[in-house]
Amino acid sequence: MFSQLGLSPTACASLARLGYETPTPIQTDAIPRVLSGVDLLARAQTGTGKTAAFGLPMIERLVKGDTRTGGRRPRALVLVPTRELAVQVHEALSSYASSTPLRVAAIYGGVAMNGQVQALRRGIDIVVATPGRLLDHLQRRTVDLSSIEVLTLDEADRMLDMGFLPALRRIAAVVPRRRQTLLFSATLSEDITRLSSEFTRDPVRVDVSARQVVAATVTHQVHEVHVDRKRDVLTRILTQDGAGQALVFCRTKRGANRVGEDLGQRGVRTGIIHGNKSQGARSKALEDFKAGRVRVLVATDIAARGLDIAHLPLVVNFDLPLVAEDYVHRVGRTGRAGETGRAVSLVSAADAALLRQIQRVVAAPLERVTLPAGAATDRMPVRDQGRPNARPMGDRAAFRPRRPKRTRMTA
Repeated sequence: MFSQLGLSPTACASLARLGYETPTPIQTDAIPRVLSGVDLLARAQTGTGKTAAFGLPMIERLVKGDTRTGGRRPRALVLVPTRELAVQVHEALSSYASSTPLRVAAIYGGVAMNGQVQALRRGIDIVVATPGRLLDHLQRRTVDLSSIEVLTLDEADRMLDMGFLPALRRIAAVVPRRRQTLLFSATLSEDITRLSSEFTRDPVRVDVSARQVVAATVTHQVHEVHVDRKRDVLTRILTQDGAGQALVFCRTKRGANRVGEDLGQRGVRTGIIHGNKSQGARSKALEDFKAGRVRVLVATDIAARGLDIAHLPLVVNFDLPLVAEDYVHRVGRTGRAGETGRAVSLVSAADAALLRQIQRVVAAPLERVTLPAGAATDRMPVRDQGRPNARPMGDRAAFRPRRPKRTRMTA
């Protein structure tokens, strides 16, 4: 029960109205520690309730510690890597704080600054921001971070991947040194450990992943297919009975456009989001997907980071990510909150090395699925042809193509 974690009766009543009944493991471990005021370094995969884990106790501390006599400078700052995640976290924190006097604002790029400036002038308690747009406001002196009491870095690993470390350092230099810092990440790499040592003071470490960086309810399948026939196989997978909605990842913006347009021509209602799309177009595509007006959403890694899609049964990697950890972020869109999910990857013989890297990161087995005859597979040799159609991808020899060849990626 949330009441046993130290949250006030008012906060628990608000959670009950929102349908929150039982805290998740990351919430159980993190909430009491955040309430105590210590710095935190936490690992938990996407979809485990991280926003509530830092948002609920943060709001509780701000409400109890409000001794201001005038002015309304931000007292809490949440940094996130993408616009979509900023919108998602803003909506969640606003709902958690609905029964309090606290005000929450989202600061991100791709939209005009005027509305954000007006909100900041009216007075804000919690700012959810992407680093780049926040720096714009700092340079224009439209935001004052001198009263920040709690700094949260959400999906810190992704912010490092996207090159935000210099921006994070510039922001940290203008917030008070005496603050509480909460760092959440899906992985705890050496880079994250170094970041934590730079931004936090003697943090308490919380790790609910237990080396399982992807939810155990997700199954992982690999379809071996010639690169020129990937779109045919993708269509076959998406139009199978019971396939439901799906999120399809492509490596490039151009590739996402091609795949999305091809699916549309094949009669599959599809939306596309990537960095070259305007914020309005990205928001509409996501709204259409959530409302069921489109069955498939095609996205690149950056655009899809932080998407909050309930009951998503299927994620397809049309292209494998170049970094194995990005596989974790991609497939974390499915199998959320204890639900089952399926992650399917379309691979050619040239992807063998990437697949081995992914297997080292993901504890669950990657199962090879043999496609029906005529599906134009790009076979990786199998030692024992008598094995079942689905088998773990742990045999490295099975990844070596018979004749090494250079394969041109189409996306």
